[in-house]
Amino acid sequence: MDIGKEKFGDAASAEAESTADKPHIEFYDPSKESIWTRLGVNLESFKRAPAVTGDRLVAGNLSEAEIARLKSQAPMLQAKLKPRHLAMIAVGGSIGTGLFVGSGSALKQGGPAGVLIAWIIMGVMLVNITQALGEMCILYPVSGGFYALADRFLDPGFAFSMGWNYYLQWVISIPLEITVAGITVQYWTDKIPIAALITMFWVIIIIVSVFGTLGYAEEEFWSSCLRLLIVVMFVFIGIICIAGGGPTGGEYDHYIGGSLWRNPGAFANGFQGVCGVFVTAAFSYSGTELVGLAASETPNPRVAVPSAIKSTMWRITIIYITSLTIIGLLIPFTDERLLGGSSAAASPFVIALQNAKIPGLNHLVNATICISVLSIGLSAVYAGSRTLTALAEQGWAPSIFTYVDKSSRPLYSVIACLLFGPIGYINVVAAGDTVFLWLQAISGLAVVFTWAAICLCHIRFRKAWRVQGHSVEELPFQALGGVWGSWLGLILNIIVLIAQFYVALFPVGGIEGGSARAESFFEAYLAAPILLGFWIGGYLWKRTRPWKAHEIDLDTGRKSWLTVEEMRQYRAERRAAPLYIRIYRILFSSL
Repeated sequence: MDIGKEKFGDAASAEAESTADKPHIEFYDPSKESIWTRLGVNLESFKRAPAVTGDRLVAGNLSEAEIARLKSQAPMLQAKLKPRHLAMIAVGGSIGTGLFVGSGSALKQGGPAGVLIAWIIMGVMLVNITQALGEMCILYPVSGGFYALADRFLDPGFAFSMGWNYYLQWVISIPLEITVAGITVQYWTDKIPIAALITMFWVIIIIVSVFGTLGYAEEEFWSSCLRLLIVVMFVFIGIICIAGGGPTGGEYDHYIGGSLWRNPGAFANGFQGVCGVFVTAAFSYSGTELVGLAASETPNPRVAVPSAIKSTMWRITIIYITSLTIIGLLIPFTDERLLGGSSAAASPFVIALQNAKIPGLNHLVNATICISVLSIGLSAVYAGSRTLTALAEQGWAPSIFTYVDKSSRPLYSVIACLLFGPIGYINVVAAGDTVFLWLQAISGLAVVFTWAAICLCHIRFRKAWRVQGHSVEELPFQALGGVWGSWLGLILNIIVLIAQFYVALFPVGGIEGGSARAESFFEAYLAAPILLGFWIGGYLWKRTRPWKAHEIDLDTGRKSWLTVEEMRQYRAERRAAPLYIRIYRILFSSL
């Protein structure tokens, strides 16, 4: 069966006939440009793209006029991402300091059992979130990802607050990540001034950004491969060490098993410690929602997105849960080296390798941390620029940010993001640490609010889909847990917000004085008042209200118009495949 054609049904067919006489829509064909223009390295590449490329596949049975009209609703950004890029953005995109270094402070705060409880709960939540996001983004691969979905399914004013909150979350990350990258280099030598390192990494990010989507995608692919290799290597080394196969003279030259769960114990600070670890786990998973943004830059999301979404489950199981279990078995939470720090010196991965007396690997891990931090900085430019462009397209930001050049760069949005890089220089002055703490607080819980919004969007989408007479069988990809999975994800997000509120008021270890308590609270919870402020501002500006189910627009930008009968036939053909192929599709690909 050919699923690359389109079908609306009777009403849509009538509309197709009415549009048949309309002028032919002209699309921009980048392949006619020189290779240097497509790469973005000559002056011609910086000129505005004259039109959309129309390179997104639309599924169903339709007239040529309707196919052209639907393709013209695609984003100005070109579909340059390949399935391997999207898969690695999902698998390795968020593996960075949250896992390599942040897991150490989490172990110190919550103990090995607290770490596993927090990461597993957040992992279950994230699986449901990515499934819901995949279902919506395959059907609507629109510019702006989840922000555009919030505008469509929830409330334009709320979408305004979420869009600007998400933009701030990422652009504030740029100077933070650049600075951390500089600190990782100082693990080897402190002879290079931090200002020089910040400049070097900022320039690297600028250079990669010149190559646009493809530059980011290739960098993310190869750096994710490296991060995955290091984690898998550590898992094998860790299992051997736990079994007593470590080098002679090291701490793991004899069987240790689960002894550290008995002494010093499984929990470090009881219930309060577990609550504090929730947010660290959320931060380590942040960035996974980039799949939704990237879906609009793939020619056929129906093929690329399911594989990327399903790989998230395996990343959570193999990469996070397995490696964190091994860390909890190798290192006691009382180890003083776990306190603070943002380089390999505080990484539990490095501490375990040092305890085992395995020389050289600490430098490999530090280099990997440096590359992963730089990669997250590039992700920040990518996500921030796409969000700002979507805000401008909706009229929530200056129209200059709608500019997309012939190389598919949202040029002015990218520049607006890169200009945040020099904020990293405040680390050179004495007050830099204090300023940076507050900058970090701006991003704070932003990612948790983002995930909650995605769940809400899916719940409202399913309600509108049913109210407007559609069947879930029409959907090209169905979320694993359906609407109940999104309800579970929403509830878990609310629990995390409550837990963080509790820890913000009553930090682990206690705090004295009203002013110190207030400062600690806002450092941990500043994202909430900022989000509320944006929401109020958006409402006062546009005076919008939440959409009712029958008012929600389910057609604009939709790229799948397959009927229930066509989807049943398609799935029947898929079920006729050999067993091993069906198993592979269930685990790693679309059904």
